[in-house]
Amino acid sequence: MVGFWGRRKREADERQGQVDDALAGQARTALVTADERIRATDDELAFASAELGESATADLRTALAAVRQHLGEAFQLHQLNHDEIPDTPEELRTRNTRIVQLCDWAEEVLDERTEALRAQVERVREAPRIAQGVRDDVERLRSRIPETRDTIERLGARYSASALHRIRLTADEAERLLDFAVQSVELSERRRTAGRNEDATLALETATESVRRATSVLDGVDGFEVEAMRAQSTLAEVIDDSRSDLARAASLPRTGALDAAIRDLETALSTVSGAHGARDPFADLSALSQANAALDAAVERAQRPLPSLDHVRHDVGAADRALDVADRLINGHRGWIGADARTRFAEAQRLRSELDPLVAPEETRERAQQLARRTTQLADEAVRLAQRDIDSARPDDDDWGGWVGRGQRGGGPLGGGGASVLGPVLGGVLLGGLLDDIFD
Repeated sequence: MVGFWGRRKREADERQGQVDDALAGQARTALVTADERIRATDDELAFASAELGESATADLRTALAAVRQHLGEAFQLHQLNHDEIPDTPEELRTRNTRIVQLCDWAEEVLDERTEALRAQVERVREAPRIAQGVRDDVERLRSRIPETRDTIERLGARYSASALHRIRLTADEAERLLDFAVQSVELSERRRTAGRNEDATLALETATESVRRATSVLDGVDGFEVEAMRAQSTLAEVIDDSRSDLARAASLPRTGALDAAIRDLETALSTVSGAHGARDPFADLSALSQANAALDAAVERAQRPLPSLDHVRHDVGAADRALDVADRLINGHRGWIGADARTRFAEAQRLRSELDPLVAPEETRERAQQLARRTTQLADEAVRLAQRDIDSARPDDDDWGGWVGRGQRGGGPLGGGGASVLGPVLGGVLLGGLLDDIFD
């Protein structure tokens, strides 16, 4: 048996030795790879600094310094692995693991920084093509400006100034943006010729953004005309629908809310359909749609049977009676009532406090009835839960507590169960001179 366990240990040691040898080889490879990566990144940094400038490459320069510092630690650990001082397998394993971690971290940091810088370098190298693209876009957009001016003039005659405020900028502003884009391209080329690559890149990005804004202005004018026409078409449909709704509402039983909604919609209709000259179709559509929706809501309420004032007051009275029962039961058994019953009772009281202002007005009477019935429901739940708590707190097999003669409860004039009764009794179950009678 001893030989068996010894063989198992030797096999385990051999397997661990193979794993440690592989880890040591991985650490040596990682060190060589990381060192070569630092050399290559150093060359990339020099080229990038020449093309982009010092400030644009500051992040990569900082990262490279940090990687060199931490990789120095890795080389120091590697040297400790090969000095004349013997090391235990655990020490070698720990150092090699740390070396691999440091080299992997260095690779990740350099990958992240060089990838971000590579995109900037590509933009610099593509600068001539981008500049030509900006000039082409400027010429194309300039050809749209006369048509845009005609469109704005046509819109000004058709729509009000408030409607035209939705057009963010004008054709003149678009033209100024295009002029600025050309000036920025020329500035970029001059700065690049002078070796000021950072300024050149910034000027070219400014030119690109100016073209984008000019395009947005011109597209916004065309888009406004389409949206205004769509709003006018929808407005005509809403006008027809509103007139039909008014005709149907006239045959319904009249209520105050319905009369007010009819007046508001008639006013909105007369304002929109009877007006002449330039209008704001978006504002007209919004106002008429709101008045139409208000009438729909009033019609829906008018078609529902409105509870009578007597019925609502009856429900409120039922809620008050249920609250009274719950109040007497809960406050009369304070020592026995749990949190569930008291929470239901408190919520019922809160709802009841909101009821009175809602009872008389027609528009809130239905809500008052709902609150009253919910108050009754909560009060009834509070009573049921309170009764459950009282029943569970009573001694088993005895509705009145442990009286004298129950030998198994002994110990005092009330027996052993007297304490279980006196707690709630003192809380209010038995009042007045009844306690004196018990102890006399």
